[in-house]
Amino acid sequence: MSVIKKHFIRLALIMLTVVSAHSMASAQTDQVEGLWYNDIKSAKIQITKANDGKFYGKVVWLKEPLKNGKPKVDELNQDEKLRSRPRLGLPVLAGFVKDGADKYTDGTIYDPNNGKTYSCKMTYKGKMLAIRGYVGISLFGRTTTWTRSE
Repeated sequence: MSVIKKHFIRLALIMLTVVSAHSMASAQTDQVEGLWYNDIKSAKIQITKANDGKFYGKVVWLKEPLKNGKPKVDELNQDEKLRSRPRLGLPVLAGFVKDGADKYTDGTIYDPNNGKTYSCKMTYKGKMLAIRGYVGISLFGRTTTWTRSE
């Protein structure tokens, strides 16, 4: 084999390795990313990591998507302008930062059942996600457990 051919093959292998390593790294997802059932399994929430490095979640499935024959809307929102937005696709988790191996903090959770937004933290527990919404300090709050949707 000529020297040029050997260098070309070597360069091609290096390029292939770099491209493969880059695609594998970008394909990795965080443990909380994916589909989760809420505590009463009436909705599925898709959690994703955004370009800002924070985690967000939106409703992607509702057990009962209709009310009086029409798609459910965010009718209890405290902001009157938002009351007509559909519940399907509704953002409910926002701004979570990974804090250690299993904790996610500094986020908020929106409860469409009462139209209020709370401070929130999440703790990953395998196929479960402990969601703690609170006002002020986490001592004054409530924890619900979401389960992974397979």
